[in-house]
Amino acid sequence: MKRLVLAGVLALGGCGSASDLKPASNQHLPIAPYGARATPTATQLLTPPTQARPERSDELLKKSETRRGDEFDLPPHN
Repeated sequence: MKRLVLAGVLALGGCGSASDLKPASNQHLPIAPYGARATPTATQLLTPPTQARPERSDELLKKSETRRGDEFDLPPHN
């Protein structure tokens, strides 16, 4: 029982430590991409671009409209 409590305390103890991400002491951040003026920081590298997380469009349909005819909607050809 004591081991279970000790394991739980140790597991929860690691949850509270939060700090900025930094490369290991013998490692460096990646070089600047081609055409970039400066090397991006760790925060910039971890922030997803807009294209990766597009905004959601919640525009509701105001009124129903009939579809116009599709001239390419032909029956199958045997």
